[in-house]
Amino acid sequence: MQNAFLGPVIGTLKQYHDMRFNKGYDETKPLSLICPWLTKKPVSENTLMSNLSTTYKILGPGMILLKHYISLKDQVDIVNICEKWGVGPGGFYIPRYENGEQLRLRMMCFGRNWDPVTRYEKHVRSDGSEPPPLPSELTSLAETTIQDAQAHLDELPSMHPDICLVNFYSPIYGRLGLHQDSDESSDSLQRGSPVVSISIGDSAEFLYGHTSDESKLNSVYLQSGDVLIFGGKSRLIFHGVNQVFPYTSPLPLLQQTALRPGRLNLTFRQV
Repeated sequence: MQNAFLGPVIGTLKQYHDMRFNKGYDETKPLSLICPWLTKKPVSENTLMSNLSTTYKILGPGMILLKHYISLKDQVDIVNICEKWGVGPGGFYIPRYENGEQLRLRMMCFGRNWDPVTRYEKHVRSDGSEPPPLPSELTSLAETTIQDAQAHLDELPSMHPDICLVNFYSPIYGRLGLHQDSDESSDSLQRGSPVVSISIGDSAEFLYGHTSDESKLNSVYLQSGDVLIFGGKSRLIFHGVNQVFPYTSPLPLLQQTALRPGRLNLTFRQV
């Protein structure tokens, strides 16, 4: 695994990584994606436009991984969009389960509200804030991604997202337990309307399979710029984030955005 952090920056980031996940953090206070210890360094347009060749791997019926699909320039734009809305009302917060246990991530919703307790039942969050609108740039990106994936997967339905869940995972403590995305409408689920998942920042191990038995699950390594899509017969797979790998973000992305260590994940769905 290549270390993307160079020079004295790595020492500063190690100090950040060693902080406890919720230490000194107000769970209702929006989180900035920008690391206060990093200084932005402009990156040339040629670097931002250059990208590794996109490849794909079919992981199952209706499930595909598009490697290196999102260009560095678009990754920078996605970080800036999420930062703009993430620090305002309805921005990043730490959700809780019904028993009061916190999720090991920070979350923000575009388009409409979802949380682990009320699901889609309430328009506003527990703190009374409304979700920011789903940016048209992100909607177009998700729809284009599905169209490109359909060239390789005949059984993948189309989807017009009306919600985007944005999760930010700490590189040390960030996890997401095994679950199914099954809160959408019966019509959406029956059609196999796909879920589009975009990874930005640090890499992660993603677990998936048609069973809740973790010993029988498959895993895939997701890097910054990768897009994972699952719909059709794979729409209700069990899945989760097992681990986030520190120091794996692309260096030009960090230089251009000063993105704090961790994994930014955007998940598009049609309710």
